[in-house]
Amino acid sequence: MNLIELNRALRQLRLGGIAAVLETRLHQAQAEPMAPIDFLSCLVSDELTRRGERLLERRRKQAQFRDPQKTLDNFDFNFNKKMNRSLVFDLATATFVARHEDALFLGPPGTGKSHLAQAIGQAVIGQGYRVIYREAHILLEEISEAALDGKRKEHMELLATVPLLIIDDLGMRKLAPTAAEELLEIVMRRYERASTLLTSNRPVEDWGKLLGDSAAVTAMLDRLLHHGHILKYGPRSWRTKTDLPDQVKTG
Repeated sequence: MNLIELNRALRQLRLGGIAAVLETRLHQAQAEPMAPIDFLSCLVSDELTRRGERLLERRRKQAQFRDPQKTLDNFDFNFNKKMNRSLVFDLATATFVARHEDALFLGPPGTGKSHLAQAIGQAVIGQGYRVIYREAHILLEEISEAALDGKRKEHMELLATVPLLIIDDLGMRKLAPTAAEELLEIVMRRYERASTLLTSNRPVEDWGKLLGDSAAVTAMLDRLLHHGHILKYGPRSWRTKTDLPDQVKTG
């Protein structure tokens, strides 16, 4: 085979990582020179790196973050020097996902909940886990659409089994009368089997009124808080550039 034929064969074998750098590695082997085992090791390493990068890219797309540029690196921790950074970074290690624990981020709009939720989701993907991110109203709309299409069972199975499900902005929009039942089903199916991170601009005391079903909300919170970590955000918005009270860790 000449180089063109070899390149084509590598791509047919789905070894695109090797194909992309083959010519460069050949020049390297001639210039150094390299032992055959070293040359082969470099090519295999190139392929593994390429596949790893593609897997991460694919999982980030599958997560469907609203703001995929939100990361821990561009979160302004200095804005609130009293923030419990230890908890934030502990969640970002994905240890809570490995333990099937949950997290609640509570506070008014604009206090950084969504940014940190998505940043932690990005970090969890980097640790090798699958993540689904949805705003609460979109999550519920998709369940309704799946039911109309006769695919509710499959869709709920996906929501029940993904290692980390992020439900963002509960309370930002008015939800359907069935919202409490749908959310309870998701939480119950995920309880001690997978991790849920939920953000809300409403205190948990208001969720019964918000969702119109106090019994369902009580059952849902009982499970979320059993192995849960809570970040409480202060009354003022990050967007106004004013100080925020401490965040606290419980659970």
